[in-house]
Amino acid sequence: MAQGPEREENIYATVGASLSVRWVQGYPKQNVHFINDSTICYPCGNFVIFINIETKKKTVLQCMNGVVGVVATNIPCEVVAFSDRRLRPLIYIYNFPGLIRRTKLKGNVLLDYTLLSFSYCGTYLASYSSLPEFELAIWNWESSVILCKKSQPGTDVSQMTFNPMNWHQLCLSSPSAVTVWTIERSNQEHYLKAKSVKLPMEDGSFFNETDVIFPTSLAKDLIYGPILPLSAIAGLVGEEAETFRPKDDLYPSLHPSIHCWTPTSDLYVGCEEGHLLMINGETLKVTVLKVEDTVAKERRNLISPVTMAYQKGGVLISGIDGFVYSFIIKDSTYKIETFLDVEEPVEHMRFSPNCQMLLIQTDKGSIYIYTFGEEPTFDKVLEACDGKFQAIDFIPPGNEYCMTLTHSGEVCVWCIEDGTCAGKIYLNTPATVLACSPSSLSAAVGTMGGSIHFLDVRDAEAPKAIYKALPSEWSVQHLLYDQQGIYLLVGTSGGYIFIINASPSSLFQVLGFTEVGKDILQISTVSLLETDIVEVMVLSPLTETGRSRLDIFTLPKILPQVSASFTDERGRLKDELIHKFRYEIEHTLSSAVLDFQSHQIYGFCNQVPYICSYLIPQQEHSGICILKPHQKVQSKHYGPGMLSLSPHGLWLITIAKGGILCIRDVRTLETFARSRSHSHQGHGIQSVRISMDGQNILVNGKDDGTLVHLRWRRFGGNLASEVIEYYEKLLISLHNTMDEENDYLSIQQGESLNLESKSECSMSENMKSSIDSSSQEDLVQVDGIKEIPWIQQKSQEAIKNEVKLFSKKRKEIKTRIKALAKTVLTMMEENETVDNIAKLDQKEFGLDLEELERLHDENEEEVAKIRKDAEMHNLAKAYLAELIKEECWNSMAVKGRALKCFHMPYVVENFPMKERTDEELKELKRVLWQKKIETECLKLRKEIVEVQSTITLAKKHHEEEDEEEEEEDTAVKNANLPNYLLGSLSTDFGVHASLLSSQLELHSREEKINQIILLKDVIYKVKTAFNHEFDAAYKQKEFEVARVKEKNVRIQEIILDLDLEEVVWQPEFDDCEKPERTLVVENKEIAAQKTLNPWLKGRAELTMTHEMEQQLLTQGPNTRRRALMDMMGGVLEVKKEDILKMVIPQPPFMAKADTLWSEEERKQFKDYEKKVKELNEERDKYRKSLEAEMKKLQNSIQESTQNFDEHLKRLFERRVKAEMVVNQEELKINNLVYSLLLDEEINSREAFLNNYLARKQEEKNQSSEAIQKSREDLDVYKENYDNLLAEDKVLDRSFKKEFSEIPSHQVDILYKLFKRRPRIHKQKIHLDTASIVPFGERPESGKLSKDTFAQLMKAMDDLDNINNMPEGLDPSVWEHFCMTRRAKVENEQKVKQKAAGLMEMMAFLQRRTEDDEKLQQEIEKVLHELTVLQEEKVRFQLNLTIQILLKQGQVELENFQLLLEYPDAILINKSIIEDLNSVIRTQGQKKVASMMESKDVHKGIFQIEWEHKKMEMEMEDLNQKAWDIQMLFFSRDRQKYLNEPNYETLIAIQIGIMEQTIAVLEKTHKKNVENCKKLLKKLGRYSNQKDIANYTLSCNLREELVAVSERKEICNAVGSKLTCEKIAKERYENMMEQQKLTNIAKQQAEQILILQTELERLRMKTFPALVQM
Repeated sequence: MAQGPEREENIYATVGASLSVRWVQGYPKQNVHFINDSTICYPCGNFVIFINIETKKKTVLQCMNGVVGVVATNIPCEVVAFSDRRLRPLIYIYNFPGLIRRTKLKGNVLLDYTLLSFSYCGTYLASYSSLPEFELAIWNWESSVILCKKSQPGTDVSQMTFNPMNWHQLCLSSPSAVTVWTIERSNQEHYLKAKSVKLPMEDGSFFNETDVIFPTSLAKDLIYGPILPLSAIAGLVGEEAETFRPKDDLYPSLHPSIHCWTPTSDLYVGCEEGHLLMINGETLKVTVLKVEDTVAKERRNLISPVTMAYQKGGVLISGIDGFVYSFIIKDSTYKIETFLDVEEPVEHMRFSPNCQMLLIQTDKGSIYIYTFGEEPTFDKVLEACDGKFQAIDFIPPGNEYCMTLTHSGEVCVWCIEDGTCAGKIYLNTPATVLACSPSSLSAAVGTMGGSIHFLDVRDAEAPKAIYKALPSEWSVQHLLYDQQGIYLLVGTSGGYIFIINASPSSLFQVLGFTEVGKDILQISTVSLLETDIVEVMVLSPLTETGRSRLDIFTLPKILPQVSASFTDERGRLKDELIHKFRYEIEHTLSSAVLDFQSHQIYGFCNQVPYICSYLIPQQEHSGICILKPHQKVQSKHYGPGMLSLSPHGLWLITIAKGGILCIRDVRTLETFARSRSHSHQGHGIQSVRISMDGQNILVNGKDDGTLVHLRWRRFGGNLASEVIEYYEKLLISLHNTMDEENDYLSIQQGESLNLESKSECSMSENMKSSIDSSSQEDLVQVDGIKEIPWIQQKSQEAIKNEVKLFSKKRKEIKTRIKALAKTVLTMMEENETVDNIAKLDQKEFGLDLEELERLHDENEEEVAKIRKDAEMHNLAKAYLAELIKEECWNSMAVKGRALKCFHMPYVVENFPMKERTDEELKELKRVLWQKKIETECLKLRKEIVEVQSTITLAKKHHEEEDEEEEEEDTAVKNANLPNYLLGSLSTDFGVHASLLSSQLELHSREEKINQIILLKDVIYKVKTAFNHEFDAAYKQKEFEVARVKEKNVRIQEIILDLDLEEVVWQPEFDDCEKPERTLVVENKEIAAQKTLNPWLKGRAELTMTHEMEQQLLTQGPNTRRRALMDMMGGVLEVKKEDILKMVIPQPPFMAKADTLWSEEERKQFKDYEKKVKELNEERDKYRKSLEAEMKKLQNSIQESTQNFDEHLKRLFERRVKAEMVVNQEELKINNLVYSLLLDEEINSREAFLNNYLARKQEEKNQSSEAIQKSREDLDVYKENYDNLLAEDKVLDRSFKKEFSEIPSHQVDILYKLFKRRPRIHKQKIHLDTASIVPFGERPESGKLSKDTFAQLMKAMDDLDNINNMPEGLDPSVWEHFCMTRRAKVENEQKVKQKAAGLMEMMAFLQRRTEDDEKLQQEIEKVLHELTVLQEEKVRFQLNLTIQILLKQGQVELENFQLLLEYPDAILINKSIIEDLNSVIRTQGQKKVASMMESKDVHKGIFQIEWEHKKMEMEMEDLNQKAWDIQMLFFSRDRQKYLNEPNYETLIAIQIGIMEQTIAVLEKTHKKNVENCKKLLKKLGRYSNQKDIANYTLSCNLREELVAVSERKEICNAVGSKLTCEKIAKERYENMMEQQKLTNIAKQQAEQILILQTELERLRMKTFPALVQM
C-alpha cells in the first residue's frame, strides 16, 4: 500500500528514528466520491483513503493539521480537495495519483467548512462554511483566489451541487429551503445572485402568499383610520419586516432531503414526506410529480428519500428500507419500480464518470458497486465493521497478523503487511476488551456480561471460539496477559482482579481473585525471564480525596500448582501470600505502569501535563504508603493520557487526547520518536499496541474510527539491537510452551472438545460441543441449566462446607425455632379470643426485632415523608393565598364590598381602588401644572390682544383687581359646559373638567397622553365620590342593623311571654358585605377533626380543670338561692311581666264533692272564682298591650328598613350612573390609546418605508455604479476586440503584399493553404456508453479549451511539414509562410475568445440594466406608497374621533347603514345650525302664509265645482229612487203592516193563540210519551220471547250449517267454477248499473242547482227596493 508524500512542515519532526504510516483501516462516515472511473476516495480520521475498485488497492493521503473535514473531487482534472478542522481551516487540493499538493486555499472562515463542490466545467470550487459566517464562496482553485462570496446568516445547508450543464448555476438545499444561486461573470468580475424556491405545503398543495411589503388586499376602514400591514402593527422597521409573518399565517412546507440536476438544467428534489418535486432551472416553478397507480402511491408514502442519483428517464432513490427504487418520470407523473435490494439502509449513491457503475454506500460504511451491462454485477468493495474499533492487539509474535474488536462483538483478523481482512468471527454479545496470549495462538475477549471468550487464532482466516469463562457477572473492563503469557488478569467493574491460567491445557482455570478499588484505570505487569514471579500493579482513583490508589502484589509462576493453598474457601487470594501492598499518590493519575526493574512507577498526571516517576520503597510496610514524585517531565500532551511499556521495557509509549503518539526513553523520559496519527477533534488515541520485535505499532482512534499501522523509517543501532535481543530471548523461552499449547489446541479441536470450567456442574460424557464459527454460539452451558459465575460457585461451595461443619448446631437451632414458633402460634390463637381492647396487632408477634424496628423506621419515614409533602403542599397553598391576598386585598386602598337591601333584590357594589403610585401622582402633577401654565399663557395672550384693542385703562385696572373672580367664573363656565360636548356625565359627580382639552384640539401625541392622564384622574375622582356615598350608606346600614337587633330583644321577650311560635326576623351582613370574613377561617368551617400533639392535649386538659376550679370557687354556697327558688320562684317581688305566669292556688276543700262543702268553704270558693276572674282580665289586658307593643316595634322596623331600601335603591341608580360615567371616560381613553397606537403604527410603517427606500436607493446606486463600470469595461474590451479583429483583417489583406515577390499562381496556392485549417478529431463517445450517460456532451471547461488549442497547434505542425510545401517554392518562403499562418491561427483563436467574452459582458450589462430598471420601479412604488401613507397620516390626524352624548330617541334613522357612511361630513357648532334653522323657519313661515292665501282661492273654486257635482249626483239618485218605488213588490204581510193601524195588538193576539197551541201540543206530547213507554215495556217482553226463540233457532242453525257446509263441499266439487263466474258477472252488472245511476244523479243535481239559482234570481226581481229618501 502506498502513502502520499507529506509536504506539510511537521513541528514534531525529530532527528533520528521516525515513524511512518504503513496503512490505515477505517470506514467512511461521509459521502464516497469517484476521482476517476476506477478509483473512489473518502475521508477517515486524519486521512483520505483511495481505493482502486478493480484491484482493491488502497492509498492514503494524510492531513497534517488534524481531522479531514469535507472532501470533493474534480473528475476531469483528477484532483481531490479537502478541508481540515481547526481554527481558521484551510482547503488543500491534491492531484491523483501522484498525491502532490496543487494548491492551498486560505479564506476568512473561522471554524469549519461544511460543504465543498467542484464544477464540472471550469476550474471552480464552491465552499460553504458553518457558524459564524454561513458563507458561500466561489474559488478559482488553480489561481487560489476567491472570485465571489456571499453570506446568509443562520442558514445551514445539507447539500450543494453545481449544474453539470452550466457552471453558472449552483443549488443549495437544506431541510427547510431550496436556493438556486447564479454566478454572473463580466470579464474578470464575478457576482452571486440567489433565488429561493417557493416550496409547497406538506400535502403537496400550494399556498397563495400575499405581498408582505405592499399588500393590495387590505380593507379600507373609514371610521377607525387606515389599516396597515402586519409588520407595521408589530412595530418592525428593519429588514425583518420584509419577511415577517404571524404565527397563524405560517404553514408547514415540505422538507427537502436530497436533490439532483437534469440535462435540461431542471432540478429533482426528494422530500422527507415522500413527495418528488421538479423545479424549472430558469423560472424556479415547482411541479409536484404524481404517481400513476395507487399501489405505487402507497409505496411512495413509505419511501423517505435519503439519496438520489439521476439516470436517463428518471432517478434512482433509496432510503432507510435498504431498497433502491427506480422512478421512471414522464411529464408530471412517474412510476416506481424496485431496482435493487441492498439489505442495508443506503446513505449515498453516485454514478461513476462513465455511468457504467453505480456506487452504493450504506449507513454502516460498506461500499457496493453495481455494474451495468448485459449481465449486471453487484460487488462489495468495502465491508464495514459493526461499529468503531473497541480494542486492538497483535497476534504473537506480531509480524503477521493483528486483531480488532468492536462493541457488538465482531472480532477481525488483519494482515499486517497490507491491512486486508484475513478473517472474522461474530460473538453476538456486547464486548469491551481484547488481549492476545504471548504463550499460545489464542486470544481472550471480555464482555459486558462478565464472560470471557477464548478464541483459537491458529488459522487467521477462520478464528474459532473454543471456550467461555464466567468469573463474575460484573462487566470486564481490563484484560491483560503478562509478558510471558502465564496469567491472564481480568479487571471488572466491581473492583475485582481475577487471575486466570493463560494456558489452554489448563482449560483456562480461574486461580483466584483479589479485591482492589472500583473504577480500575489500568493494570500493569512485570514478568521477566530471570525471575520466577509476576508482579502486578493496579491503578484506581480515590474520588473522595482527590488521590490515586496503587495496589501491588506478586504472583509466583508456580501458582497454578499451589492455587488451593494461596486462596481461601471463596477463592480470594490471601494478601500475605501474594505480598499485597497499597500505595497512594497525593494527586490523580490517569495512567501508571510498573518499571521492569520494579524499582519505580511511571504515572501520567490527570490534571497537569506532567509525567512523573515514583520510587517504590524497598522495605515492607503495613497500611498505606504515600509516594512522592521522584522525576517530573512535561508530557507536551493535551488532556489526560495513557502510558504503556514496550515488550523489552526500555521504551515508554505515551498517548493522549491530542492524538500524538510519543515514544520516550524510559531512563530519561525524553521523546525520541513521535507521530500524529490522530487528532483532538476525534478525541485522540484510545489505545496503542506494539509488537514483540518493536517494529510494528498499532494505533486506534477514540472516536474517528481509524486504525493506523505505524512502522519505523530508520530502525537500527541501539534502538533496534535492544528490542531484537529481548525478542529473540523471549521467543526461545516461549518456543516449547507455545508449541505444546498450540498442539493441545489442535488436539482439542480434533476431538471437538466442549471446554468448560472445572468448577461447573458435571455434564454428560457423550455431549459434544459444536463450535460453529458461522453462527458463533458459545456452548458453555447445558440446555436448561443457567451458567453460574465462578465466584458464586466458590461462595456456594464454601456455604456447603460450612453447612456440613455446623450441621449438628443447625439442627439444634432449628428444633428450638420450631418450638418457639409453636408457642407464638398458641399465643396468636389466644389473642384472637380476647377483647378488642386487649388484642394485639399481628406485627407484635414478630420475633425478629430488627425486622420490626426496620418496619417501624420505614413507617416513620413514610409518615414523615407524607407529613413533609403535606406541609410543603400547605406551604405552597399558603404562599399562593398570601400572594392573592396581597394583590387583591392588602394592596387595595378601598376594599371591594357590597350592600344589600333588606327587602328588595338590590345589590350595590363599591369601586375597589388601589393607591395611586408616586409616579402616577408625579405625572398628574406635571400635567396639571402644564395645563395651568397653558391657561395663564392663553389669558396673557388675550390680554395682549385686548390692550391692542380699544379697551380703556380703567377697564384694564378693573380687570386686574377682579382677576381671581374671573378665573373662578371661567372655571365655573368651563365646568358648566354641556355634557354632550364633554362626552361624559362626570360633572354630575362634582368633578371639574375645566383642565380637559377639547376633543377637537387633540392632534399631537403629547396632548393625547396628557388627556389620558387627566381622564384617569377624572375616573379616580368619580369612583372616590361614589365610594364616599357608599361608605355613608354602609354606616347607615350598620346603624339600622344595630337598632333592629335592639328592638328584636324586646320582641323576643314579648314572644316568650305570649308563648307565640313566631320567628323573629334578624338582619345579618352577608359575606359580600363583609368580605374580610372570608379571609378568616372559623372552627365550624373545618370539616376535618383537629389533631393535637400529646403536649397540646395535656395543656388543654390542665386549662379545663383550672377553669372548673375557678368557677366552683366563685359560686360559693347556694343555700340562699335554693330557698328563694322554693319560696318565691326565685324573685323577691312580682313584676308586671309575671302576671301571665301567676296562678291562684285552689283551696284544699275543692278536692271534695260539692255537697260536702260548708258555707265558709262556699264563700271561699266564690272569692277564689272572683280572684281567678280578675286575674284573667288582667292577663287579657296585659296580653293585648304586649301584642300592640310588638306590632308597633315590628312596624317601626319595617318602616326603617324600607326607608333604607329606598335610599339604597337611589344609591343603586347612582352606582349605575357612576359606572356609566366611568365607561364613558374609559371609552374616551380607549379611543385615545387606539389613536396613539395607530399613530405609532403609521410611524413604524413610514420608518420602514424610508429604510426600505434607503436600501433600494443604495442598491440603485450600486447598480448604477455597476452598470457604469460594466459599460466602461465593455468599451475597453470592445476596443481591444476591435483592435484584435482589425489586426486579423490586416493579416489577411497583407498576405499577398508579403508574398508579392513570388509568382502569382504560387501566391494563389499559398493563399488557399493560408485559409486551410486542420481538423481536430473529437473523442467519440462509445455507443453503449452514450446510451447510459444521461448528460451527454457537456460544455467545455477552460482546461479542455487549452487542450483543444494545444491539439490545434499540434495539427498545425503537421500542416507545416515540408512535405506539404508546393512544388517550386523556396523553403525560406515556406518557413515565412508557416510563421505567418501560425500567427493568423493564433490571432483567430484570440478573436474567438474575445468574441465569447464580449457576448458574455454584453449579456451581463443587459441583466444589470434590467435589474436597475426593476429597482427604479420599486423605488417609484415605495415613493408612491410613502405619499399615500403621508396623506393618510394627515387625514387621520385631522379626522378626529370624538365622543358626543345624545339623548335616546333624539337621532333615530330607519336605515342603520346611513349612520356609518359620512365621508364628506364635518362637525360644527350647534348654535350655527340653530341660527340657520331660525332664519329658515322665518322664511318658511312667510312662504307658508302666501301659499295659504293661494290655497284658499283655489279651495273656493274647487268647493263650488264640488257642490255642483254633488247636486247633479243627488238628482240622479232621486230619479233612480222614484223608479225603484214604482217597481217595488209588496207582499200581503207588508201590506197588512202598512194598512193595519193596530198592528201590534194583532201580533199580541196571534202570540197568545200560539201559546195555547203550544200547551195543547205539550199535553199531547206527554200522552204520546207515556204510550211509548208502555209500548217499550211490551216490546221488551216481546224481545225476551224472541231471544228465546232465537236461541232455539241458533241451535237449529248449527245443525243446518253443518248440512250446508257438507252441501257446499259437494257443490264446490261439482260446479264451483260456474257459480263463481255467475256471481262475478252479477256483481259486475250491479256495479255498472250503480255507476250509471250515480252519473245520472250528478247530472240531475247540477240541473237542480242551476234551476234553484235561476229561481232565486227571478224571486229577487219581484222584491221592492226600499231606499231612504
